[in-house]
Amino acid sequence: MPDGPRPPRFVRWLGGFGCAAAGYAVFQALFGLLPDSIDGQAARYAIAGVAGLGTALSAWLAAELLRARSERNAPSGTGQFTAGSASLSGPGPLPQLFSSAYDALAEQLCVVDDPGCGRLTGWPHSLGESAGRPTPVGTAYGLHIALDLGVPDGRLSAGDLVETLWRLRLPDGGWSARSQGTVARPEVTALVLGALARAGVDPARVAAEVARCESGFTLELDRTGRELTHVVTTVLRGLLRAAPRSDVLPVLQEALVDGAVTDPRRQHRRCWSYRLAPLHGPPSPLHTSLAVVALDRAARVLGESAGARAAREDGVRWLLACPDAPHDSCLDLSSLREEVRRPRSDDPSRHEVLNVRHFTASWVVRALLTPGARDIAREDGLEAEWRERLDGAATAVWAAQTDGIWTWPREDTTSELRRPMWMTYQGLSALRGHAVWMYQPHG
Repeated sequence: MPDGPRPPRFVRWLGGFGCAAAGYAVFQALFGLLPDSIDGQAARYAIAGVAGLGTALSAWLAAELLRARSERNAPSGTGQFTAGSASLSGPGPLPQLFSSAYDALAEQLCVVDDPGCGRLTGWPHSLGESAGRPTPVGTAYGLHIALDLGVPDGRLSAGDLVETLWRLRLPDGGWSARSQGTVARPEVTALVLGALARAGVDPARVAAEVARCESGFTLELDRTGRELTHVVTTVLRGLLRAAPRSDVLPVLQEALVDGAVTDPRRQHRRCWSYRLAPLHGPPSPLHTSLAVVALDRAARVLGESAGARAAREDGVRWLLACPDAPHDSCLDLSSLREEVRRPRSDDPSRHEVLNVRHFTASWVVRALLTPGARDIAREDGLEAEWRERLDGAATAVWAAQTDGIWTWPREDTTSELRRPMWMTYQGLSALRGHAVWMYQPHG
């Protein structure tokens, strides 16, 4: 992965010449330009010779720099497997990272006998919570992780996790986050349904909950949610897994396309902010990545109109136009926090507040790994920029973990760290996707 800026233009230009040819050219040119006032022919030869030799050495160093950087940025450094590499250096770091993540999740699995729900097996919102009790969000992301890692032994039972999610279902159907009370919310419900469908739950049982989610996610009943990019993309991704034939999906797909904005700072490309309705807010790499991923998945399931395709491709081009550097710590990778404020059902004059944190680097990786992103980069002659930005985002994802668990620093202190389940899932998923995409079989 790249670990520094590109060489200056002069170095790249100089490295393009042959060493001897560059030195000889400088020698000839300088010898002809030196004034006759310099004493003796030998002195002129000496000065021109030293200059030519220095030029030849500089050209050789520039060529070596370019070659070294090329080798460092080659696919073999970002997950490509070549013949004999395993026998020489052993496995790469990902197997150990996945193993460490699995061990940590198994060790911190919560098993609680709840008087109202029965036995609950899962995880709280964050690992290490003192009063740990399984929650719908933590357990749904844990189920996704277990399915991603393949559940190599019986310490994590997908069946127990599935049963726990059903037991955490609200009395009137659906699921909500801890701060949202007893009213089901579509983004949490869609997240849980996506995990349940992926685990192979009875489609008829899932369909009943999908119908409840669809009926509550309207402009009349949830205008706040329908106007937020995060909520719409989360519902869209979840229902594409749980109910790919849902009549709501094309509506959400079109709402996402219509909610794009243009950014004059990046060639008037379409992108997304945190809102899909006026006032939209500033362009956001995080929300643009969310939209690109959701629209790409919707296109594969539902197809897409010319307008939807143009918006999705513009989103990719907008991400590729990041003007900041280096791309493993650029501003486009800054993680964000947003609030979802909805009127309370029992008292509309008051609001429930859901604090949502976003691991931006993981979403940029996902967006740039969508099947159409590299095609767009190739069409535009931006494959180098695509690789540079993708590898930089993957580097940032890797840097945020320790032993396979990702941490989010608290705002009120730098000494205490949170380890949210969603962040570990997104980090593992992004690195896994990056490794799979970059794999090249020998030959």
